[in-house]
Amino acid sequence: MDQYRTGPTTPRLIHRAMTGADAESFFVLNSTPEVMRYTGEPPLESVEQARDAIEQHPDFRTNGFGRWGCFLRKDDPASGARAGDLIGFCGLKHLDDLNEVDVGFRFLPAHWRKGYATEAARASLAFGFETLGLGRIIALVLPENGASVRVLEKIGMSLVGREDCDGLDALRYEITRG
Repeated sequence: MDQYRTGPTTPRLIHRAMTGADAESFFVLNSTPEVMRYTGEPPLESVEQARDAIEQHPDFRTNGFGRWGCFLRKDDPASGARAGDLIGFCGLKHLDDLNEVDVGFRFLPAHWRKGYATEAARASLAFGFETLGLGRIIALVLPENGASVRVLEKIGMSLVGREDCDGLDALRYEITRG
């Protein structure tokens, strides 16, 4: 069922499902306080916990799609990152409790304000509409996360209300296939 382990390639990013070999980079991403600030999730505590999170995550097995790791296609001298480095993740996730598909993203601070989240999220929307044939994609974001709100607006999503997200009051954005 995990036929979409490889996602779209964009001008600067390769999207693919993460493996245990990505655990160290995934740990760095998900243990960085600035990254985790608006997620409602606790930071990871070890590389082993990161490896378990990657290997036991059911999205690709259950739904055939999920959040892809975002890997640089070329070196980024400004940040010191090299081609092939994991700089974040982005993709679609089925939210069972809402029966909706959500686009989400998370990037290392060295790669903020460079357009990577917008590039990856646009590609994820296109994948959802063109490859999966979805009619609507949502996004849930905490109101104080202004940077993510701006990304959602740049990719054409519209604020439609609020949603309880694991006990947190989140903004709900939507976009429909046009």
